[in-house]
Amino acid sequence: MKEIRIHGRGGQGGVTSAELVATAVIDEKKYAQAFPSFGPERRGAPVMAFVRVSDSRIRTREKVYHPDIVVVLDPSLPALVKVSEGLKDGGIVILNTHMDESTVRKTFNLDCRLALVDANVIAREVLGLPITNTTMLGALVKATGIVGMEALEDALDRRFGRLSAKNKAALKRAFAETQITG
Repeated sequence: MKEIRIHGRGGQGGVTSAELVATAVIDEKKYAQAFPSFGPERRGAPVMAFVRVSDSRIRTREKVYHPDIVVVLDPSLPALVKVSEGLKDGGIVILNTHMDESTVRKTFNLDCRLALVDANVIAREVLGLPITNTTMLGALVKATGIVGMEALEDALDRRFGRLSAKNKAALKRAFAETQITG
């Protein structure tokens, strides 16, 4: 089983990202679950969502404490939250950032595999909005292969209808531009 923790801010689509990944995984005839973790936080407050992916039935329902993969939608969060907390050995942090690898490592004290992409720029240029959730899914697919691009595009079509074309374009561009290190 692979476990994913998604860090974002309220209103950025972290929960939607988790649901899209789970839907695509289930479409590939595997097992998945997705769920949020937030209380009475307001829009813009840090929130988390979780995804589990497995070839067999998933019996646990608890929050993900030791993820294999961490996805960070908002580039300001690693300064506020230790996003790599509990990350399993060999795990990866997928970060929306304009910084290069050495700056990210020094600034946020990250000593793990990294996948870096400037999802803010991609989202603004492709979607016309700084909403990075579907953009970061392209980085997730490139860095982990946890789900196939075709299944994820199908999930986007079902979720967003006519708006899916721009989301798929952002997804593909992030896939192409993501840099994986470590």
